Amino acid sequence: MKNVDKKQIITMTFWVALSAFIQSFALTSFSVPNKIYPSGVTGMARLLSDVLKDYADINLPYFYIYLITNIILAVLVYKYIGKLFTIFSVLQTTLVSVFSSFLPAFTILEDPLLISIFGGLINGFGVSLALAHNASSGGLDFLSIYYSNKYHRSMWNYVLCFNCLLIFIAGLLYGWTIAAYSIIFQFVSNYVIQHMHKRYTHQAIIIVTQNPDAVIDSIMKNVRHGITKISAKGAYQGNDETILYTVVNTFQTAEVVKYALEGDPKAFIETRKTLNVYGNYYQKPLD
Repeated sequence: MKNVDKKQIITMTFWVALSAFIQSFALTSFSVPNKIYPSGVTGMARLLSDVLKDYADINLPYFYIYLITNIILAVLVYKYIGKLFTIFSVLQTTLVSVFSSFLPAFTILEDPLLISIFGGLINGFGVSLALAHNASSGGLDFLSIYYSNKYHRSMWNYVLCFNCLLIFIAGLLYGWTIAAYSIIFQFVSNYVIQHMHKRYTHQAIIIVTQNPDAVIDSIMKNVRHGITKISAKGAYQGNDETILYTVVNTFQTAEVVKYALEGDPKAFIETRKTLNVYGNYYQKPLD
């Protein structure tokens, strides 16, 4: 956080504000008017707000519940996920609450299926903008990122269970049609996020080269990841080769390949998706 300059702060603020506006638009124009429940804390806040209003005659707007829940989660995990990340995530959730409080609902589509699909697309895009600029939409993102940083694995199964419970309660209280459209909204939104946000996915990079020291030096000067050297021999010409093996975050793959080719333009490089990483793996800090 010490090395963050004013330009970076302004840039992050812009993208976080845009992310919050897009997410608020998805909520006010697609989710709320049609009683469709997003995933995570947003969906929980929406459902709780509706239950209080419909069953207890208590009018508590969902964005208040959403904001309070996110602040509590931020306080619990900020020491582990980075202060700057936490600050901008809280800013994003605060702006979502503010925008949602006065942004009018626009009737763009009438068909519930299309509303679920396009609402999910817009919501997922908005959340992805925040994630791409070292912030998040808070809620379960806080817990997921903490878990991913600590264990280098996805928390997807736990998030899925939480969302299934949310959908089940919504179905019991408001009908299974509402639950079905909520599933579509959540699926589309999560699909967009998973394909746009690559921080917690990994790729193995395999480099075959005759100049291993030059390749290693080029990579290690720019990317902080360990590299394993394996002696090998080419089957066609019988030349001595070295296989270099490393695992990096998916968003770093192009960068590592670039530096490897700078070290040896003739290197043969293969990349492949890695499901899980265990042991001593360096995760680039969020701050």
